[in-house]
Amino acid sequence: MNDPVHIRLIVFAAVFLACAGFELIRPRRRLTAPKGVRWLNNLAIVATDNLILRLLMPAMAVQVAAAANVRGWGILNQADLPAAVEIAAAVLALDLVIYLQHLMFHAVPLLWRLHMVHHADLDIDVTTALRFHPVEIIVSMGIKMAAVAVIGPSVAAVVLFEVILNATAMFNHANIHIPEGLDRLLRMLVVTPDMHRVHHSVTIRETNSNFGFSFPWWDRIFGTYRPQPAAGHEGMTIGLSQFRNQKKLGFFHLLALPFTGNPGAYSMNRIGRDPARART
Repeated sequence: MNDPVHIRLIVFAAVFLACAGFELIRPRRRLTAPKGVRWLNNLAIVATDNLILRLLMPAMAVQVAAAANVRGWGILNQADLPAAVEIAAAVLALDLVIYLQHLMFHAVPLLWRLHMVHHADLDIDVTTALRFHPVEIIVSMGIKMAAVAVIGPSVAAVVLFEVILNATAMFNHANIHIPEGLDRLLRMLVVTPDMHRVHHSVTIRETNSNFGFSFPWWDRIFGTYRPQPAAGHEGMTIGLSQFRNQKKLGFFHLLALPFTGNPGAYSMNRIGRDPARART
């Protein structure tokens, strides 16, 4: 783990290209918006996110982990665990933090405004996994760095966690068809595209379900698991009910969306209500 940046970049490129390739060969759904326009907007958001992170938060989670190891910060730095056990415990703990963070971005109205940028995509594919408002990325990185300081994982554990999170997020957002039997088996270990796609449904009770990014167990434990969309994967509508015009979802529109867009009725205090009848 001597060069975590290159490790993450190599894995990112490999998984992105694999998912993009399978989307062409075995798509799960017919796209409803022009793919080229969506990809241009989504990747422009990704480039902006990375530039802002490099400028504002150069001390990433890996650097915090290194500092915590030196200073003895965090729970795991106080425990004498075998390396494999420490890494497994750290990855699980950090993944639970990401699950709870995701839940919080749906539950808190101000944070939901930021998170709308991710959900407003009219289709879901590998680029949707990377599409987050820059302010959400900054908040998320702050939470992750604080979690690393409290948990005290090794640098190796943080690198492994970030590689897994990045890879599984692209995988479970990908528009790829996986046979039902294989999907059922994979769901025992990882969040699959069919499982996570439910979370991008326009229907509120489905949007507020399946919050896991990497591992599927937290949704089952905390009662937020929903196996399938009511309309089926081919029939379901992706996105948010208040944002249906692709022309108003361009790059600059997305940057302004949290501050100018209608948040709708998607926060957790409206869970289960139909979007068309929930605007009050």
